Amino acid sequence: MNGATAVDVEKASEGRFGPDPQTVYADWDAFCAWARQAGEPDGHAVDPARLGPPAPEPRQVFAIGLNYREHAAESGHEVPTEPTVFTKFPASFTGPYGQIELPGDGRTDWEVELVAVIGRRAERVPRADAWHHVAGLTIGQDLSERVRQSRGPAPQFSLAKSFTGFSPTGPWLVTPDEFADPDDIELGCVLNGEHVQRARTRDLVFDVPEIISRLSHVLPLLPGDVIFTGTPAGVGFGRNPQRFLAPGDELVSYVTGIGEMKHSFMAAPAAG
Repeated sequence: MNGATAVDVEKASEGRFGPDPQTVYADWDAFCAWARQAGEPDGHAVDPARLGPPAPEPRQVFAIGLNYREHAAESGHEVPTEPTVFTKFPASFTGPYGQIELPGDGRTDWEVELVAVIGRRAERVPRADAWHHVAGLTIGQDLSERVRQSRGPAPQFSLAKSFTGFSPTGPWLVTPDEFADPDDIELGCVLNGEHVQRARTRDLVFDVPEIISRLSHVLPLLPGDVIFTGTPAGVGFGRNPQRFLAPGDELVSYVTGIGEMKHSFMAAPAAG
Protein backbone atom coordinates (compact mmCIF):
# COMPACT_ATOMS: atom_id res chain seq x y z
CA MET A 1 0.00 0.00 0.00
CA ASN A 2 1.22 3.51 -0.86
CA GLY A 3 -0.75 6.43 0.55
CA ALA A 4 -4.40 5.77 -0.27
CA THR A 5 -3.60 3.20 -2.98
CA ALA A 6 -3.42 -0.52 -2.26
CA VAL A 7 -2.49 -3.67 -4.15
CA ASP A 8 -4.50 -6.87 -3.80
CA VAL A 9 -1.60 -9.22 -3.05
CA GLU A 10 -3.63 -12.38 -3.65
CA LYS A 11 -4.57 -11.27 -7.16
CA ALA A 12 -1.21 -9.69 -8.00
CA SER A 13 0.63 -12.85 -6.90
CA GLU A 14 -1.88 -15.08 -8.75
CA GLY A 15 -2.75 -16.85 -5.52
CA ARG A 16 0.83 -17.36 -4.33
CA PHE A 17 -0.11 -15.41 -1.20
CA GLY A 18 -3.58 -15.46 0.28
CA PRO A 19 -5.88 -12.69 1.52
CA ASP A 20 -5.06 -13.17 5.22
CA PRO A 21 -2.14 -10.87 6.16
CA GLN A 22 -1.19 -13.07 9.12
CA THR A 23 -0.23 -15.95 6.82
CA VAL A 24 2.33 -13.84 4.94
CA TYR A 25 4.73 -13.83 7.90
CA ALA A 26 5.14 -17.61 7.77
CA ASP A 27 6.65 -17.17 4.29
CA TRP A 28 8.20 -13.75 4.78
CA ASP A 29 11.38 -14.26 2.74
CA ALA A 30 9.39 -15.55 -0.24
CA PHE A 31 6.95 -12.66 0.08
CA CYS A 32 9.77 -10.10 0.15
CA ALA A 33 11.39 -11.72 -2.89
CA TRP A 34 8.06 -11.62 -4.75
CA ALA A 35 7.49 -7.97 -3.77
CA ARG A 36 10.91 -6.96 -5.09
CA GLN A 37 10.40 -8.59 -8.47
CA ALA A 38 6.77 -7.51 -8.74
CA GLY A 39 7.76 -3.86 -8.89
CA GLU A 40 4.71 -1.62 -8.47
CA PRO A 41 1.57 -3.41 -9.64
CA ASP A 42 -1.46 -1.27 -10.41
CA GLY A 43 -3.24 -0.38 -7.20
CA HIS A 44 -6.70 0.81 -6.32
CA ALA A 45 -8.04 3.40 -3.91
CA VAL A 46 -8.86 2.16 -0.43
CA ASP A 47 -10.62 3.79 2.50
CA PRO A 48 -8.04 3.86 5.34
CA ALA A 49 -10.91 3.47 7.84
CA ARG A 50 -11.31 -0.11 6.57
CA LEU A 51 -7.77 -1.09 7.55
CA GLY A 52 -7.26 -3.75 10.21
CA PRO A 53 -4.14 -4.47 12.26
CA PRO A 54 -1.08 -5.47 10.17
CA ALA A 55 -0.66 -8.68 12.21
CA PRO A 56 -4.24 -9.45 13.29
CA GLU A 57 -3.83 -12.90 14.87
CA PRO A 58 -0.32 -13.34 16.30
CA ARG A 59 0.44 -16.56 18.10
CA GLN A 60 2.41 -14.67 20.74
CA VAL A 61 2.19 -11.07 21.93
CA PHE A 62 4.91 -9.58 24.11
CA ALA A 63 4.66 -6.20 25.82
CA ILE A 64 7.50 -4.48 27.66
CA GLY A 65 6.74 -2.34 30.70
CA LEU A 66 8.68 0.59 32.19
CA ASN A 67 10.97 0.70 29.16
CA TYR A 68 11.63 4.47 29.19
CA ARG A 69 13.40 5.93 32.21
CA GLU A 70 11.05 8.90 32.59
CA HIS A 71 8.01 6.64 32.38
CA ALA A 72 9.45 4.38 35.09
CA ALA A 73 9.93 7.49 37.24
CA GLU A 74 6.39 8.82 36.71
CA SER A 75 5.08 5.34 37.59
CA GLY A 76 7.03 5.33 40.87
CA HIS A 77 9.40 2.51 39.89
CA GLU A 78 13.14 2.07 39.50
CA VAL A 79 14.50 1.62 36.00
CA PRO A 80 14.37 -2.16 35.39
CA THR A 81 17.55 -4.16 34.94
CA GLU A 82 15.64 -6.90 33.07
CA PRO A 83 12.77 -6.41 30.60
CA THR A 84 9.39 -6.34 32.37
CA VAL A 85 7.24 -8.59 30.17
CA PHE A 86 3.48 -9.16 30.02
CA THR A 87 1.08 -10.00 27.19
CA LYS A 88 -1.96 -8.50 25.48
CA PHE A 89 -4.50 -11.05 24.34
CA PRO A 90 -4.96 -11.10 20.54
CA ALA A 91 -8.76 -10.78 20.76
CA SER A 92 -8.16 -7.18 21.89
CA PHE A 93 -6.48 -6.27 18.58
CA THR A 94 -8.18 -3.72 16.35
CA GLY A 95 -7.31 -1.45 13.45
CA PRO A 96 -5.80 2.04 13.30
CA TYR A 97 -9.06 4.00 13.06
CA GLY A 98 -12.48 3.90 14.67
CA GLN A 99 -14.27 3.96 18.01
CA ILE A 100 -13.23 2.11 21.14
CA GLU A 101 -15.56 1.38 24.04
CA LEU A 102 -14.43 2.46 27.49
CA PRO A 103 -15.06 0.10 30.43
CA GLY A 104 -17.32 1.37 33.17
CA ASP A 105 -14.51 1.81 35.71
CA GLY A 106 -13.57 5.09 34.04
CA ARG A 107 -9.77 5.02 34.40
CA THR A 108 -8.56 4.02 30.94
CA ASP A 109 -5.12 5.36 30.05
CA TRP A 110 -3.21 5.90 26.81
CA GLU A 111 0.24 4.43 26.04
CA VAL A 112 1.65 4.98 22.55
CA GLU A 113 4.31 2.45 21.53
CA LEU A 114 6.52 1.37 18.68
CA VAL A 115 5.47 -2.17 17.73
CA ALA A 116 7.72 -4.75 16.04
CA VAL A 117 6.39 -7.72 14.08
CA ILE A 118 8.60 -10.80 13.75
CA GLY A 119 9.23 -12.05 10.20
CA ARG A 120 11.71 -14.84 10.79
CA ARG A 121 11.84 -17.34 13.64
CA ALA A 122 14.17 -16.04 16.34
CA GLU A 123 15.76 -18.48 18.76
CA ARG A 124 18.80 -17.59 20.90
CA VAL A 125 19.48 -14.65 18.58
CA PRO A 126 22.53 -12.46 19.23
CA ARG A 127 21.71 -8.78 19.59
CA ALA A 128 23.72 -7.98 16.45
CA ASP A 129 21.46 -10.22 14.33
CA ALA A 130 18.11 -9.21 15.83
CA TRP A 131 16.95 -6.73 13.17
CA HIS A 132 17.22 -9.51 10.58
CA HIS A 133 14.28 -11.22 12.30
CA VAL A 134 11.96 -8.19 12.15
CA ALA A 135 9.41 -8.07 9.33
CA GLY A 136 8.54 -4.46 10.08
CA LEU A 137 7.47 -1.77 12.50
CA THR A 138 4.08 -0.26 13.16
CA ILE A 139 2.27 1.93 15.70
CA GLY A 140 0.50 0.56 18.75
CA GLN A 141 -1.57 1.79 21.67
CA ASP A 142 -1.31 -0.20 24.87
CA LEU A 143 -4.61 1.07 26.26
CA SER A 144 -4.81 0.25 29.96
CA GLU A 145 -7.65 0.15 32.48
CA ARG A 146 -5.88 1.19 35.66
CA VAL A 147 -8.49 -0.02 38.20
CA ARG A 148 -8.43 -3.63 37.04
CA GLN A 149 -4.66 -3.44 36.49
CA SER A 150 -4.07 -3.00 40.22
CA ARG A 151 -7.00 -5.07 41.52
CA GLY A 152 -6.34 -8.24 43.49
CA PRO A 153 -3.36 -9.66 45.35
CA ALA A 154 -1.21 -9.48 42.19
CA PRO A 155 -1.27 -6.97 39.30
CA GLN A 156 -3.60 -7.84 36.41
CA PHE A 157 -1.57 -6.20 33.64
CA SER A 158 -2.50 -8.54 30.79
CA LEU A 159 -6.24 -8.59 31.51
CA ALA A 160 -6.47 -4.85 32.16
CA LYS A 161 -4.78 -4.15 28.83
CA SER A 162 -6.92 -6.56 26.79
CA PHE A 163 -10.45 -5.18 26.81
CA THR A 164 -12.06 -5.27 23.36
CA GLY A 165 -10.24 -2.79 21.11
CA PHE A 166 -7.46 -2.08 23.62
CA SER A 167 -4.64 -3.11 21.25
CA PRO A 168 -4.97 -1.01 18.10
CA THR A 169 -2.05 -1.25 15.65
CA GLY A 170 -1.36 0.15 12.20
CA PRO A 171 -1.88 1.79 9.83
CA TRP A 172 1.05 0.25 7.94
CA LEU A 173 3.88 -2.19 8.52
CA VAL A 174 7.14 -0.50 7.46
CA THR A 175 10.26 -2.59 6.91
CA PRO A 176 13.31 -1.56 9.00
CA ASP A 177 15.36 -0.59 5.94
CA GLU A 178 12.92 2.27 5.25
CA PHE A 179 14.17 4.18 8.32
CA ALA A 180 17.35 6.26 8.39
CA ASP A 181 18.00 4.72 11.82
CA PRO A 182 15.47 2.17 13.09
CA ASP A 183 16.89 2.60 16.60
CA ASP A 184 16.05 6.32 16.71
CA ILE A 185 12.44 7.05 15.74
CA GLU A 186 10.07 9.71 17.10
CA LEU A 187 6.74 8.63 18.54
CA GLY A 188 3.97 10.36 20.44
CA CYS A 189 0.26 10.91 20.88
CA VAL A 190 -2.14 13.83 20.94
CA LEU A 191 -5.32 13.89 23.04
CA ASN A 192 -8.00 16.34 21.92
CA GLY A 193 -5.32 18.47 20.24
CA GLU A 194 -2.91 18.41 23.21
CA HIS A 195 0.45 16.68 22.85
CA VAL A 196 0.52 14.29 25.83
CA GLN A 197 3.44 12.02 24.83
CA ARG A 198 6.53 12.63 22.70
CA ALA A 199 9.83 10.72 22.74
CA ARG A 200 12.42 8.95 20.62
CA THR A 201 13.15 5.24 20.65
CA ARG A 202 16.85 5.91 21.26
CA ASP A 203 15.71 6.48 24.86
CA LEU A 204 14.40 2.93 25.30
CA VAL A 205 15.99 1.13 28.25
CA PHE A 206 15.96 -2.08 26.17
CA ASP A 207 15.88 -1.31 22.46
CA VAL A 208 14.33 -3.54 19.79
CA PRO A 209 17.45 -5.70 19.19
CA GLU A 210 17.97 -6.16 22.94
CA ILE A 211 14.33 -7.13 23.50
CA ILE A 212 14.42 -9.69 20.69
CA SER A 213 17.71 -11.16 21.84
CA ARG A 214 16.62 -11.51 25.47
CA LEU A 215 13.17 -12.90 24.69
CA SER A 216 14.57 -15.37 22.15
CA HIS A 217 16.91 -16.78 24.78
CA VAL A 218 13.82 -17.74 26.81
CA LEU A 219 11.59 -19.08 24.01
CA PRO A 220 11.40 -18.92 20.21
CA LEU A 221 9.80 -15.86 18.64
CA LEU A 222 7.60 -16.99 15.76
CA PRO A 223 6.79 -15.33 12.42
CA GLY A 224 3.90 -12.93 12.91
CA ASP A 225 4.50 -12.47 16.65
CA VAL A 226 3.99 -8.92 17.92
CA ILE A 227 6.14 -6.97 20.38
CA PHE A 228 4.89 -3.77 22.05
CA THR A 229 8.21 -2.16 22.98
CA GLY A 230 7.06 0.16 25.78
CA THR A 231 5.58 3.61 26.27
CA PRO A 232 7.33 6.89 27.10
CA ALA A 233 6.42 9.36 29.84
CA GLY A 234 3.21 11.34 29.65
CA VAL A 235 0.53 8.78 30.52
CA GLY A 236 -2.55 9.94 32.40
CA PHE A 237 -1.79 7.82 35.47
CA GLY A 238 1.48 9.70 36.01
CA ARG A 239 -0.04 13.20 35.87
CA ASN A 240 -0.98 15.45 38.75
CA PRO A 241 -3.93 15.50 38.78
CA GLN A 242 -4.35 12.17 37.04
CA ARG A 243 -6.23 12.21 33.75
CA PHE A 244 -8.00 9.42 31.91
CA LEU A 245 -9.85 8.92 28.65
CA ALA A 246 -13.51 9.97 28.50
CA PRO A 247 -16.36 9.44 26.02
CA GLY A 248 -15.95 11.78 23.07
CA ASP A 249 -12.17 12.08 23.39
CA GLU A 250 -10.03 11.79 20.24
CA LEU A 251 -6.59 10.20 20.46
CA VAL A 252 -4.06 10.48 17.63
CA SER A 253 -1.03 8.19 17.92
CA TYR A 254 1.94 8.60 15.59
CA VAL A 255 5.37 7.22 14.76
CA THR A 256 7.48 9.24 12.35
CA GLY A 257 8.09 7.26 9.18
CA ILE A 258 4.97 5.12 9.68
CA GLY A 259 2.04 7.50 9.99
CA GLU A 260 -0.72 7.90 12.53
CA MET A 261 -3.70 6.16 14.08
CA LYS A 262 -6.85 8.01 15.14
CA HIS A 263 -9.43 6.73 17.63
CA SER A 264 -12.42 8.15 19.43
CA PHE A 265 -13.97 6.74 22.58
CA MET A 266 -17.49 5.97 23.70
CA ALA A 267 -19.08 4.86 26.95
CA ALA A 268 -19.98 1.25 27.49
CA PRO A 269 -23.73 0.63 27.17
CA ALA A 270 -25.64 0.59 30.44
CA ALA A 271 -26.06 -2.83 31.96
CA GLY A 272 -29.45 -4.31 31.15
